[in-house]
Amino acid sequence: MDADLDSHVPNDIITSSDKLGFYGLDESDLDKVFRLPTTTFIGGTETALPLREIIRRLEMAYCQHIGVEFMFINDLDQCQWIREKFEKPGVMQFTLEEKRTLLARMVRSTRFEEFLQRKWSSEKRFGLEGCESLIPALKTIIDKSSEKGVENVVMGMPHRGRLNVLANVIRKELEQIFCQFDSKLEAGSGDVKYHLGMYHRRINRVTDRNITLSLMANPSHLEAVDPVVQGKTKAEQFYCGDTEGHKVMSILMHGDAAFAGQGVVYETFHLSDLPSYSTHGTVHVVVNNQIGFTTDPRMARSSPYPTDVARVVNAPIFHVNADDPEAVVYVCNVAAEWRATFHKDVVVDLVCYRRLGHNEMDEPMFTQPLMYKQIKKQKGVMQKYGEKLIAEGVVTRQEYEEEIAKYDKICEEAHVRSKDEKILHIKHWLDSPWPGFFNLDGQPKSLTCPSTGLTEEELTHIGQVASSVPVEDFTIHGGLSRILKARGEMIKNRTVDWALGEYMAFGSLLKEGIHVRLSGQDVERGTFSHRHHVLHDQNVDKRVCIPMNHVAPNQAPYTVCNSSLSEYGVLGFELGFAMASPNALVLWEAQFGDFHNTAQCIIDQFICPGQAKWVRQNGIVLLLPHGMEGMGPEHSSARPERFLQMCNDDPDVLPSITEDFAIRQLHDCNWIVILAPFRKPLIVFTPKSLLRHPEARSNFDEMLPGTDFQRLIPDNGPVAQNPAGVKRIVFCTGKVYYELTKERKAHGMEDTVAIARMEQLSPFPFDLVKAESEKYPNADLVWCQEEHKNQGYYDYVKPRMRTTIDRAKPVWYAGRPPAAAPATGNKKAHLVELKNFLDTAFDLDAFKDQM
Repeated sequence: MDADLDSHVPNDIITSSDKLGFYGLDESDLDKVFRLPTTTFIGGTETALPLREIIRRLEMAYCQHIGVEFMFINDLDQCQWIREKFEKPGVMQFTLEEKRTLLARMVRSTRFEEFLQRKWSSEKRFGLEGCESLIPALKTIIDKSSEKGVENVVMGMPHRGRLNVLANVIRKELEQIFCQFDSKLEAGSGDVKYHLGMYHRRINRVTDRNITLSLMANPSHLEAVDPVVQGKTKAEQFYCGDTEGHKVMSILMHGDAAFAGQGVVYETFHLSDLPSYSTHGTVHVVVNNQIGFTTDPRMARSSPYPTDVARVVNAPIFHVNADDPEAVVYVCNVAAEWRATFHKDVVVDLVCYRRLGHNEMDEPMFTQPLMYKQIKKQKGVMQKYGEKLIAEGVVTRQEYEEEIAKYDKICEEAHVRSKDEKILHIKHWLDSPWPGFFNLDGQPKSLTCPSTGLTEEELTHIGQVASSVPVEDFTIHGGLSRILKARGEMIKNRTVDWALGEYMAFGSLLKEGIHVRLSGQDVERGTFSHRHHVLHDQNVDKRVCIPMNHVAPNQAPYTVCNSSLSEYGVLGFELGFAMASPNALVLWEAQFGDFHNTAQCIIDQFICPGQAKWVRQNGIVLLLPHGMEGMGPEHSSARPERFLQMCNDDPDVLPSITEDFAIRQLHDCNWIVILAPFRKPLIVFTPKSLLRHPEARSNFDEMLPGTDFQRLIPDNGPVAQNPAGVKRIVFCTGKVYYELTKERKAHGMEDTVAIARMEQLSPFPFDLVKAESEKYPNADLVWCQEEHKNQGYYDYVKPRMRTTIDRAKPVWYAGRPPAAAPATGNKKAHLVELKNFLDTAFDLDAFKDQM
């Protein structure tokens, strides 16, 4: 570990005789003049130099406080561009005003941390001590990008230094930060202060242009925020028509250990040049503490540098000694210019240290005693830079001390204001405000849900688009012709299957001006060859047609895009996209529902608790193909029990069933589906075999004006004519309904067993379950599922059903027994299990063993 200003490669390393001899030279050659190749810029305007001077200039370019990795880039123009920035003599020059500005920024960065340490010495804050130059680094990137035309910067970062970035980069009011340290005032957020985000539009004082800055809320050191930032950036670019990233850009900050250690970094890099995911270049800034918590680099990674993962996308990497603020600023200027010129990713590696350990309460001497003995000897970078400028005559000592005193006074005055309870409002911590969507108090403008039905004409029109090729001279696959023809026949018969119903939903929203974006693996065709939203010309390469973009003349655009083979990164991206606007439907589909397990971090950290932690509503929709089809444990279950376990409704409390009960439930829950005046994540367990099941159809009459989403579908068959004679009511959800109806018919029980479908599992439809169970006073209650007993829905629905009926009756279980794996891989065993639990569902004496 060496971040001292005096560290550099001695001039005699290359000129020593043994090194010269390696190249077939000796000391007598040092004064010979050599013609310079056209690929170097070290000569400036000169075309030939003595060898001694050539070596000296190369050392000045590459052996001081900046190290550059770029030779792996397979583009000569890009390599030459970088060479010119670092080899040209005298490139790293600063005016007196630039140096004074840099010093002022170092003062703010340093004294902010020192102020917090003085006032709240026993509080964790994950300060920036040891890398105070991060603040001028970020401000330089933003200044240069603003100069190049950028108007909106979306940022993501870990916890270390977040409060300083909020204060001195985004320029959040200091009192809003300080009041978060007062436990009596802390309110409005379920997370710690160094996880929170912010959105701020202000004037950039260097360029005198407006700039919008947002820092995304995210948990701790997790690189999970990387794709979220990219998704929000893409959405901001999309909504302002910025197709090349000239107006909107992203900056991502990383810790060295996390950058090398977490796979989502790699997944995010590989989104960087994909057409529907590219944000046209991200500036990555690594705060390289050279240690991860207590882990040395030799234990934390197998590559030489933590930044090596960036090489996979040909991103240049600029290593810089963070104790040299001028070198840091120069490198950041170059990085911002690179992004503006080539619209590709670039990495700035701030080689620094961590002065106080992992957090302010930690003792780093336990595990890195020699390193921290050296760190304790290190003079602070602000002090070193201040003394340098005083020695150069750039500032006087009095001016330097006055700059410190001025900022200290600002902090003290803000601290006094922070004690006023009236200043605290969660709106100050929102990273993606939705102007006009809520009332001034952040509440929905109403608690009503309009009917989502469509007129017969609208349904027919959208259906006709779905069954046609609205482009001339376009040759489609023969098999697809049959599929489109079958869709047309369904429209004539006023029926829709799942794929056509999806078409109706998307098409109607597009007509209303609501953007729809569907992303995931194979979503354009559909994993099960059911969707076909993108048609491919069979004779012309890369010629495609998207009929959904031909629904209406002034419709919103429809985006459907196959993703990389990533769940973690892509779901994070789509979550970020959905943050940008409430007036969009953003969906991510897993190839199979099981595959969401590699995106579990996004679900656990952002989707489930996002509103509770950060007051961030989000309308992301997860489409998870689910169903026990005998295809083995990896292609069966989307693990509904995991989602239900994270739902926030109380199983033991029957809510007051008022007129607005259904919408009030939706407002209070943490995820759901419906067209509502607020946004909640939605988890849909989509079908597989039901995509082609002849009975899985809906009639136009169920979709006309005045119709709504049915939270529970009651049994309207023969049982409804004589409810007193019904012996059993079976509640279920999903595909098993069709197997139950088939089995009921085979048993001749169509007038004695009722089957009710629960379409909305959470929030639990207490009112409808109560009404349905009371309709059949003599019936016992059964919950039937195809999943194993310790999986699926049973543990969620049983206590809620018992609460609904006031525990007057038991809730019997029919389904597979408990198991460790989601499903068997043996088709015969699958069918035996299916027969067993269906027999149980209709055997009136089958539940004695459950007593």
